[in-house]
Amino acid sequence: MKRTPGIRLLMTADAVGGVWTYALDLARGLAPMGVRTSLVVLGPEPKPDQRLEAEAVPGLELIETGLPLDWTAPELADIREAGAVIRGLARGVSADLIHLNSPSLAYDGGFCAPVIGACHSCLATWWSEVRDGPMPQDFRWRSSALWQGLINCDITVAPTAAFAEATARAYEVPRPFVVHNGRLAPAFAPAPRERMVFTAGRLWDDGKNIGLLDAAAARIDAPVYAAGPLESPTGERRSLAHARPLGRLATEEVGRWMTRAGVFASGALYEPFGLTVLEAAQAGCPLVLSDIPTFRELWDGAALFVPADDPDAMAAALQRLLDDRDEAARLARAARSRAGRYSVQAMAEGVRDVYRLVAPQLRVSRQEAAA
Repeated sequence: MKRTPGIRLLMTADAVGGVWTYALDLARGLAPMGVRTSLVVLGPEPKPDQRLEAEAVPGLELIETGLPLDWTAPELADIREAGAVIRGLARGVSADLIHLNSPSLAYDGGFCAPVIGACHSCLATWWSEVRDGPMPQDFRWRSSALWQGLINCDITVAPTAAFAEATARAYEVPRPFVVHNGRLAPAFAPAPRERMVFTAGRLWDDGKNIGLLDAAAARIDAPVYAAGPLESPTGERRSLAHARPLGRLATEEVGRWMTRAGVFASGALYEPFGLTVLEAAQAGCPLVLSDIPTFRELWDGAALFVPADDPDAMAAALQRLLDDRDEAARLARAARSRAGRYSVQAMAEGVRDVYRLVAPQLRVSRQEAAA
């Protein structure tokens, strides 16, 4: 593909969850296409290992703001203020494109360049899958802010068709374009598989449903290890009775656990994509997943699926793969093969094609693309 030099992308991110990984990988994938990224970080500051990851991305400029995340902001004025700061930063770097990983930041519009809103998760869709009854007031006003941001974006994108449809239903907006997330495959040497189960993620998030694995851990004859924070940025804390918590681990250390684990499991009730599942598949782990639409879309035929509310079924599936090495190896091969669809290059090319819909400077002819 012919490079288009000098395209400046301003993208937002946070260092709390998978958006950080998504943003770095996307910036890395876009760099060979001539796109330079200024990454504006909201929320808690990146950890030292995260800063090292950012430094390794070609052409990436890291801009830390300390501004609140949309889901932790005390009131709408804070979200609007964050949006105003980002508008100013976009002008300051002469951005050609603005990629908001929190579309509510477009609440007031007024950006100097086309705006792409990336829908990674949201409170309204989270609530519909994790809770019952009407949303509380703090969820309602934040969801309203997101709706306003979505309609002010020039175009929106989501990581799975299932989540794109859920977003369109929840906010009565056009269905976002779908570009599956991608991840760099780990470079670790294969290690002997150990008789254990591994999971990773924001363990404090009820949507991750760590309670299912915690209950299943008491029903199998192998340990279940869980990597990730137990305390949320707002101070809510979760405890585990049977699974063994490892705390937050650096990306490299998570990868090493995945090369050793006999099984990777996720019992999520809500997961718009699931980067840790992809990482586990790339590392050669057999997968046991909750039977939710996004996991089916991505991994049907390459994982065992169990109901998200049935610890006995989760335990039975885990025990089956721990005991049957041939079946585990077959599923591991299937998962690794499927993971090949979700590369950084495929993600970057898909996002670039979305960008081209609103940014003429990224459009090239087929003859130029083949050059």
